[in-house]
Amino acid sequence: MSDADERTMQRDRERIRVLVVDDEPAICKALTMALQRAGYDALAAQSGDSALALLANEHVDILLIDLRIPDTRGDVVFELAAATHPHLRHQTLFMTGDISERASRLVASCKCPIIRKPFELREMFAAVEALVPKQRRDARGQSA
Repeated sequence: MSDADERTMQRDRERIRVLVVDDEPAICKALTMALQRAGYDALAAQSGDSALALLANEHVDILLIDLRIPDTRGDVVFELAAATHPHLRHQTLFMTGDISERASRLVASCKCPIIRKPFELREMFAAVEALVPKQRRDARGQSA
């Protein structure tokens, strides 16, 4: 890929805002920094309540959320977020170390992708990138 192509991709990503929700500060910080280095506008929340408060005041294109958050489960945050921001119903990526049947059913029912912890950054980037074109199509459809 040429430098010009890389700059174009980075400019395009700057318009994509990703909210990372994980109760582990080190994971929140690492993922947010990695996304920012890749050109995304990334925000972080370390609880379900803070994620919902952030969503009340900020536009977010993609939600990257841990299924297990102590104060409010990730699936509950997802449902509340999607109720007020319907595009997030199809623009959410779950992270989890939980391989329970409940986690599998949730992911199957919402049809959102999931990455299992621990994961490689390249795996997360591939999953986030897969959501970007869909987000762009939805945005173009709303403005038409």
